[in-house]
Amino acid sequence: MKLLRVGPVGAERPALLDRDGSLRDLSGLITDVDGALLADESVLSRVRDAAESGELPVLDAEGLRIGAPVGRIGKIVGIGLNYFGHAAEIGAEPPAEPILFLKAADTVVGPDDTVLIPRGSVKTDWEAELGVVIGATARYLSSAAEGLAHVGGYALVNDVSEREFQIERGGTWDKGKNCETFTPLGPWLVTADEVADPQDLDLKLWVNGALKQDGNTADQIFPVGEVVRYLSQFMTLYPGDVIVTGTPAGVAMGQPEPKPYLRAGDVVELEIEGLGRQRQEFKGA
Repeated sequence: MKLLRVGPVGAERPALLDRDGSLRDLSGLITDVDGALLADESVLSRVRDAAESGELPVLDAEGLRIGAPVGRIGKIVGIGLNYFGHAAEIGAEPPAEPILFLKAADTVVGPDDTVLIPRGSVKTDWEAELGVVIGATARYLSSAAEGLAHVGGYALVNDVSEREFQIERGGTWDKGKNCETFTPLGPWLVTADEVADPQDLDLKLWVNGALKQDGNTADQIFPVGEVVRYLSQFMTLYPGDVIVTGTPAGVAMGQPEPKPYLRAGDVVELEIEGLGRQRQEFKGA
């Protein structure tokens, strides 16, 4: 299923994109698309049955804002340098273990919402990424297969990053990752049963119409199942938690000088096959 949340900021309601491309209202069945839904197979089954019946009310998509497809996110865990191509473009050795950072849930915005360039920023960068949404509590998993079994769904993410804040200002990566609006998510949460192989998805990103990233998740150093297994050794992952799994080559930081970091007025578009497309205009904070 393709689940989403639509409506004004803070007042989104649950919806479904059916096989014909029509938006269907789920608010009569569920209160939100969140971890509680993903963890309850009986409710998910009712949603699937309702979707198949064709009886869900149709929503008028004209002018309707699409919000982030997951509500009440507990935590967002980022994986750094997780593509061989991206590590190579910035001259880094592939890490022996996954590099972790955290993003605050309040950085999440809808897929087409405005993104704010922080005050004083000169190195705001783009990162098209596969987002993994946890569907069952994961702790001390023993295999990558178990890791995959704990995935509830997938979503497109732009892991916007300020490279000076992240790398040159000391401390942790987190302050380059947690500026407001720095995690556009969606448009859809695609349930795991509809993604046959998360290691065979094309990712693309454009800036002002020019293709910048053109990669595939097959290039990931640590695949999705292993990332979930690994994280479960250090933290408990709960339904609705989101993992952003790294970006392929083509970011601004990896390009020749003068590096084309984002400026107010730039437009970024990105997509992952089967997971939808985003479009953000960047403005000053």
